[in-house]
Amino acid sequence: MNLGPLFEPFELRDLKLRNRVAMAPMTRNFSPGGVPGENVVDYYRRRAEAGVGLIITEGTVVNHPAANGYPDVPAFYGEQALAGWKNVVDAVHKAGGTIFPQLWHVGAVRKEGMEPDLSVPGYSPSGLYGPGKPNGKAMTREDIQDVVKAFGEAAANAQKLGFDGVEIHGAHGYLLDQFLWEGTNQRDDEYGGSMANRLRFVVEIVEEVRRQVGPDYPVMLRFSQWKMQDYEAKLATTPEELEALLKPLSDAGVDIFHASTRRFWEAEFEGSNLNLAGWTQKLTGKPAMSVGSVGLTEDFISGTFASDKPSVQQSGIDELVERMNNHEFELIAVGRALLQDPEWLVKVREGRLSEVKDFSKSALGELY
Repeated sequence: MNLGPLFEPFELRDLKLRNRVAMAPMTRNFSPGGVPGENVVDYYRRRAEAGVGLIITEGTVVNHPAANGYPDVPAFYGEQALAGWKNVVDAVHKAGGTIFPQLWHVGAVRKEGMEPDLSVPGYSPSGLYGPGKPNGKAMTREDIQDVVKAFGEAAANAQKLGFDGVEIHGAHGYLLDQFLWEGTNQRDDEYGGSMANRLRFVVEIVEEVRRQVGPDYPVMLRFSQWKMQDYEAKLATTPEELEALLKPLSDAGVDIFHASTRRFWEAEFEGSNLNLAGWTQKLTGKPAMSVGSVGLTEDFISGTFASDKPSVQQSGIDELVERMNNHEFELIAVGRALLQDPEWLVKVREGRLSEVKDFSKSALGELY
């Protein structure tokens, strides 16, 4: 099989990737006190040593009291946490890799009792975790500006630490996505109502990140249709609606769109075989990254978390190669296959797929 498109270099201004395969961001819960230690350094280094073109870190929380919603996730602020990330950056670069941090705020997913300040509730556009499901507090305009500032500061820190770009987490029903989704955004001010208004918060974050890092530093945005609160949710039901969502973000300064889907091979709209990343690239003219069960037979929801099966079988990547040969999207992110086996890409390149272990839930409890 011709794997050419996977292993072609990718360039975007100063960003130079040795191939078009990225490690997808995956929450790992191995950073006590928000500080990534040597085990986290080694975890990312192993993927870089095995040839992955771009490492996207697990979600790292920005400097806002309500940004975190899970135990032992890394922070992207504070002297100790940033020093830990500097060690990660240096290790990945030494191994010939490239790395972006994923900047994250969980919004109403947070519940009181979660670190670092147990008394802080979840913050969200309307105090809703999901449609009709209250949690936490609705954000004031001042709260909104605090979070915008926190994302900008995090991006500036990433640039100072030597990261090669940043990814803004705008997907999966977390804070930015809660503003985008009508199911969780019931505001009646300039941040709610129309698509343009619901976009305003995310656009302001992108603009502030761009202001902090300058015109040439790569900024990627991850977005999704599906939410953890509703796997069938849609922000856009037609290409026209998707264009209305993406164009203001592109104009604000997004360089690369990371279109998160559960299965990369599924068409997004009737009448076309293009997936979400394919439509994104077509509509914006910006490079898109696809993702979703690459190298596996089942998606991560039905195949990892909801299934009683001990493991998920490997799958070939013929369709992925075909879509990339057709330039449907320029980049591909790989999650669980790389989580289970840091040398997955080496084995694919050398035709050794039979040596790759089937993905098992138990891999979530270790840093291979």
